[in-house]
Amino acid sequence: MKSFTYERAETLEQAAGIVAANAEAKFIAGGTNLLDLMKLEIETPRHLVDINHLGLDRIEETEDGGLKIGALVRNTDLAADVRVRRDYAVLTRALVAGASGQLRNKATTAGNLLQRSRCPYFYDPSKPCNKRDPGSGCSALEGHSRTLAVVGTSDHCISQHPSDMAVALRALDARVNVMSARGGEKSLTLDEFYRLPGETPHIETVLQHGDLITGVTLPKPVKGVHFYRKVRDRASYAFALVSVAAVVDEDGREGRYAFGGIAPRPWTAGGEARAEGGASVIAARALDGARPTGENVFKLPLLERTLKAVLKDAAQTSGK
Repeated sequence: MKSFTYERAETLEQAAGIVAANAEAKFIAGGTNLLDLMKLEIETPRHLVDINHLGLDRIEETEDGGLKIGALVRNTDLAADVRVRRDYAVLTRALVAGASGQLRNKATTAGNLLQRSRCPYFYDPSKPCNKRDPGSGCSALEGHSRTLAVVGTSDHCISQHPSDMAVALRALDARVNVMSARGGEKSLTLDEFYRLPGETPHIETVLQHGDLITGVTLPKPVKGVHFYRKVRDRASYAFALVSVAAVVDEDGREGRYAFGGIAPRPWTAGGEARAEGGASVIAARALDGARPTGENVFKLPLLERTLKAVLKDAAQTSGK
């Protein structure tokens, strides 16, 4: 790990200003991903700004009946919150499916959203990777790609997004709250927040240097049954090959679906989908334009089978 300096910010504005003024500065909170990347010298910030003491660790009810989740709410606390468990159960299930208990105790809401790629070539500095070293090439295109994305990719990157939490948040139509380093605040949908790789896979979000995520807002709860089904190589501490977050209405007819493991960001079939259309119809919409490799083409039928299992569970739960 390269040497760095450390500073504890006293206010949100101070934290944003320090990072914005220093191209080699980064925020640090839980550090569960950043510190690993620093040890491998994939991330090499020269200055870290600690934001752990800035009051972003609360879960509060909004005026319209939703929830505002602070950027530094730990994954364990978020999953255990009685309001989340009762009204946004898909989020609790997704969080518990991710990482390990020890990591969830440290990992934050904002940090989870900002996880970097788990592509093996991103973590191997001896191999070309456009996400790590722009313009160097994508080793995964002709290399090991079994776990990587099949849709939303480009000729420059086929990495998948690793977060379970973000998939559930997409199904819930959550918004990301950002304080700009240049002044002002904005609220973004997850589709607006994340960028597809295109020709610049190293630019993963619309955040500018110094922008600070202050929290996530969940809308008023959607009635129905909530599911998060994750298919992975082992029962725990593994990233999704395919995952499905679903909120299906009480009649079992319509639902919101988001998918993980298949794209560079949490993916959807576009709007609400009728469960009666069947898993094949919903999966086909989600996978429109898919470009799988020979190693990960299995994800296409796997997504449909996983979705079919979710719809079956939803029908049984709703009594249909």
